[in-house]
Amino acid sequence: MARTERQTGRQAEYACPACKKPVATVLARHKTLGIFVPHWGPGDCRNPACHRYTEPDRDVPAGRGAHSTRR
Repeated sequence: MARTERQTGRQAEYACPACKKPVATVLARHKTLGIFVPHWGPGDCRNPACHRYTEPDRDVPAGRGAHSTRR
């Protein structure tokens, strides 16, 4: 890769600590020195056999959960 190109691909996926299945990446943001800084983290486990399973909200469109950046 040339020095002028940016690496934009995913490096790794998050996994549920209980069942080790992959989970979605969730984007959140926090304010630092007057600007909002993105922070990516693991989402909820969607494996029904896992004890950390959470049901998806039916009234919230996909991609607009509790960690949504748009209001």
